[in-house]
Amino acid sequence: MLGLTPSGRRVIVTGATGGIGRALAETLLACDCAVAACDVPGAPVGDVTAVTATFDVRDPEAVRRGVADAIESLGGSDGVIANAGIVDTIHRAERFSDEEWRKDIETNLYGSFWVVQAAFEALLASGDGRIVLISSVAAEVGIPGQVAYGASKAGIVGMARTLAAEWGPRGIRCNAVMPGMIATPRCARCPRPRAMARWPRSRSAVSASPRSWPASPPSCSRRRRRTSTERSSGSTAGSACRCDDSGP
Repeated sequence: MLGLTPSGRRVIVTGATGGIGRALAETLLACDCAVAACDVPGAPVGDVTAVTATFDVRDPEAVRRGVADAIESLGGSDGVIANAGIVDTIHRAERFSDEEWRKDIETNLYGSFWVVQAAFEALLASGDGRIVLISSVAAEVGIPGQVAYGASKAGIVGMARTLAAEWGPRGIRCNAVMPGMIATPRCARCPRPRAMARWPRSRSAVSASPRSWPASPPSCSRRRRRTSTERSSGSTAGSACRCDDSGP
């Protein structure tokens, strides 16, 4: 959705120092894209390209300032990958606290919206803007212990389709990508196998896409690069593309 030949595209990536975000940024840089890597203040940068802007996606004012800084550093923007999110909040639904419910929803759902809204004018000016919202197979398949995560990622699919309907006629295409379980440091810390064993009758992302646990961040980043860089001719909009190694 960024295309097969994304060279020269100016792309903002949030959550860019984590497993998936890092792989996305590195893949895009290898394709000669200009990348604005964004993450929260204090995020471990490691060997990833220097972070362009730091902000907490739960703070809409900070998002607007940070995205403006990213756009300025790129001289505009042709694409946004809203990747920042929380995956490792695990509780039974009846025990989910108000605070942790809000944290997951605000980070995964509100944050994605605020990022793309802040980038709207730059994407419009591009004339060929691309948005990729990172959802999850959890939007379709119930994962025990992750009611907030599943709800937020389902909301992202609806958001992508609505933005595609609103902004597509104005030259901005929006799609969602739904990865399976990816071998990131945060995902590795999640007690999923033990939690799933307690609900043997529940469908899970593991049973729904048996080859997806865990996939690697680079394998998923290649598909997202295509999603966010396709040129106008024959491009997709309003889709929710599964990315879990269960298909081609």
